[in-house]
Amino acid sequence: MPEYALILAGFAVGLIVGLTGVGGGSLMTPILIFFFGVKPYLAVGTDLLFAAVTKMGGTVSLARQRLVPWRVVGQLCTGSIPAAVLTLLVLHQLGPASPAVQSLMTSTLGVALLLTAAAMFYKVARGKQLPRTLPEAEMDAAMRARHWSLPVLFGAVIGVLVTLTSVGAGAIGVTVLLLLFPLLPLPRIVAADIAYAVPLTLVAGLGHASLGSVDWPLLAQLLAGSLPGIWLGTRLMRHTPERLVRSLLSLLLAYAGTKLLAF
Repeated sequence: MPEYALILAGFAVGLIVGLTGVGGGSLMTPILIFFFGVKPYLAVGTDLLFAAVTKMGGTVSLARQRLVPWRVVGQLCTGSIPAAVLTLLVLHQLGPASPAVQSLMTSTLGVALLLTAAAMFYKVARGKQLPRTLPEAEMDAAMRARHWSLPVLFGAVIGVLVTLTSVGAGAIGVTVLLLLFPLLPLPRIVAADIAYAVPLTLVAGLGHASLGSVDWPLLAQLLAGSLPGIWLGTRLMRHTPERLVRSLLSLLLAYAGTKLLAF
């Protein structure tokens, strides 16, 4: 596979992640499977570490802009990381390269992409426009969930989904954040989504690496493009036509999900 094509793919996905908080697993995993012919279990494992390093670069940029709501990040991680560890233990018992696990990954990935596309389209069609800023005096209330247990519960569900498919920390995570923290401004929603995905995808990715499910040269080429891409995306986030980008992404994800279910 041409090295420049992988670097370009990494840059494009990194840029989209920085702009919207969406696109790590939901775009890169189908790209690796369909365009570069990577086996599903290798695509998932490699993409998890790709997402961890890419979003780490984005988190640094967002933290410097003081946009990351760390309390929200901590609540989601309380549920997602233990769930990821338990899912990895199950995969270790079954073997990630077995036909049954590969079939499960492909089917779950397809369903996850369709759910992601539906969540994004609903947000575009029916969601209200969130404020871009909020006075600091109101920020404490905006970071309180409807109930303390909900971020932990939803975090656990996303942890299982991300570990199996590398999808879920982006668009599904953004949708969950919008539901649980409706007063939080959009840039902080995106920042929380990118930041909490870092420890989750790192734990899941290292777990897959221990199972032999990571292609390291492929990972290096993708990161060569994605790190500049996400840096640029986080800088342009405040000036993005949100509805247009999310509409195009929802159509792309629905197409990828349908192809995976027929794979």
